[in-house]
Amino acid sequence: MIKINTEALNTIKSQICELKGYYVEICVNRGRKKFDTIKGIIDNAYPSVFTIKANEKLQTFSYFDVLCGNVVLVNKE
Repeated sequence: MIKINTEALNTIKSQICELKGYYVEICVNRGRKKFDTIKGIIDNAYPSVFTIKANEKLQTFSYFDVLCGNVVLVNKE
């Protein structure tokens, strides 16, 4: 059984909830040495995922991806 650090996950959730409505830059590891940089606004935060509105598109990311380091957020404001 995999043990997840729930305290760290809850901290990430609360920090992302505080950034709701702010402009952020996200670096996403897509695998096989592919990285995307997305600039947009945190649109909403749900219990398992959060959404980013970039170029009139909504993209969804999980908090677990942030915990693992596959998604890195940078606050631009």
